[in-house]
Amino acid sequence: MFWLATIRRMSLMGSMIWLFLGLLCCVKADLQLGFYHKSCPKAEEIISGFVKEHIPHAPTLASPLLRMHFHDCFVRGCDGSVLINSTSKNQAEKSATPNLTLRGFDFIDRVKSLVEKECPGVVSCADILALVARDAVGVIGGPFWRVPTGRRDGLISNSTEALNNIPAPTFNFSALQTSFANKGLSVADLVWLSGAHTIGISHCSSFSKRLYNFTGKGDQDPSLDSFYAANLKKNKCKSPNDNTSIAEMDPGSFRTFDLGYYKNVLKRRGLFQSDAALITNAATKSSIMSLVNSSPEVFFKVFAFSMEKMGRIEVKTGSMGEIRKNCAVVNG
Repeated sequence: MFWLATIRRMSLMGSMIWLFLGLLCCVKADLQLGFYHKSCPKAEEIISGFVKEHIPHAPTLASPLLRMHFHDCFVRGCDGSVLINSTSKNQAEKSATPNLTLRGFDFIDRVKSLVEKECPGVVSCADILALVARDAVGVIGGPFWRVPTGRRDGLISNSTEALNNIPAPTFNFSALQTSFANKGLSVADLVWLSGAHTIGISHCSSFSKRLYNFTGKGDQDPSLDSFYAANLKKNKCKSPNDNTSIAEMDPGSFRTFDLGYYKNVLKRRGLFQSDAALITNAATKSSIMSLVNSSPEVFFKVFAFSMEKMGRIEVKTGSMGEIRKNCAVVNG
């Protein structure tokens, strides 16, 4: 791949310039920065203000809000479908296994109510989620990325689609590559967006198989650092059936957006199989090694570009979809 060859031939900063150009060339011009400038000029100010007021008191919410945006975009595009409640006739995305541990829905609802009060029926829930995720990461000291707006809200939310489209923590490199490619994302995007695991926690159920029954024979994943595995068994996930305990995805700095995640991955201390998969490919491992030897600002830049690209996946614009009045319910 060109971008990987470039990393080998050029300095890291030079290669990043080519990466940025590559990412930007693939971005569709269907959203606009400041889309609500005339229709609801205070919208982004209201959203940002609420996030800046409340996230400092609940900084651990930044990670699940970012994850919510990711899960939304991977199912029917970034259309706010992850926010819809299930009904007696439909099991929505919220009820799918990957989304059972999501939190922050009430936060989005509170922001939506403020925006609705200012401009009824104008700003989509999909845009609110994209902006909140960006602003929450910024409040805890993470990178800033552009969020063009103009997304419309989807009308369909299906739990099976969520299960089939959201990359699983058990995926190997090939499965990850396919999952991202299906959404128009590159291997570079896979590497940089995985960096979101620098913040937040995970329930033991997402990785305990690596500790207790990797191949179905009561064994441990040999790709997992033995000391790290022993520590997880002793202090975090003390039994194979523990579905409630949690562990930090980036031990030691799970509240800080930094390079710690990638450093742990290189030490074979990535929590998920999908984390470990990043160093089973020589090219992606090489790019991670280059990244950890650079400044955090480089990580921030590549993460920001991939986030903007992800935020454009299969967006609904124009007359597609609707502008939901209540993010949890399709308009009557």
